[in-house]
Amino acid sequence: MATGLAASLQNQLAHQPSHLPCSLVVEYAKGEMIYDQHRRSTSLYLVVEGSVKVSRVDDEGREAIIDIYQPDEFFGESAFLNLDQCCEQAMAHENTKLMTWTTSALEEIALDSPCVAMALSQILVRRIIDLTERLESFSVDSIARRLARSLIRFSDRLGTPEENGWVRMPPLTQDLLGQYVGTHREIVSVYMNQFRRQGHLQYARRVILLHRASLQAWLEQNALSSHGRTRHRAAKPMRVLPTPGGRDIRAVASQC
Repeated sequence: MATGLAASLQNQLAHQPSHLPCSLVVEYAKGEMIYDQHRRSTSLYLVVEGSVKVSRVDDEGREAIIDIYQPDEFFGESAFLNLDQCCEQAMAHENTKLMTWTTSALEEIALDSPCVAMALSQILVRRIIDLTERLESFSVDSIARRLARSLIRFSDRLGTPEENGWVRMPPLTQDLLGQYVGTHREIVSVYMNQFRRQGHLQYARRVILLHRASLQAWLEQNALSSHGRTRHRAAKPMRVLPTPGGRDIRAVASQC
């Protein structure tokens, strides 16, 4: 997972203080812009606390989310390209603390420490692979399948395991999910309700509970045909799985 690679680089940097310039922790309030197309990134950022939404905006102002980065993950690698124009932007998804290193400082670190350079390269390659997989999904998957894959990915990266195979996730809005899978909020709402009726997830204002195994099984049951369209296999009706400890979703949300 990307998180593990990022943690690997963080460990590499932490164990080589003589090569790493001191970085102050910078705080951003929820919704505050870290960089955008008018103020491009000049540094690589490490999330210390909170989370950051990185996205791209087209000429008409439509936003497509690249990813949401959490503690121990890096972002802002576009700074290495030194582009005059860049449509990427980063915003604090919640109250967030960051550490930053300028690209020039990181270049010096990489020259002095090949293992740090290799760890950084692994992160970037892993990120390219993840984006390639998403592009493939955009090419061949229906919106429902893209949404299911995205929910599973977010549960792996942002979720906390609960009882009975459930994973507790932060409250990802339907607008955000729509920007991530490339559709409108209303369509996301339709499929979220479908997944809830089928027992794959439950959600309230402050929490999403996802049963990862059942949603993965749904993906496998709805395999793609050779023409790239979804083929629905006959499947037994799925019962609604019990939430952790048999509690109602509202009781789970009240603990957040």
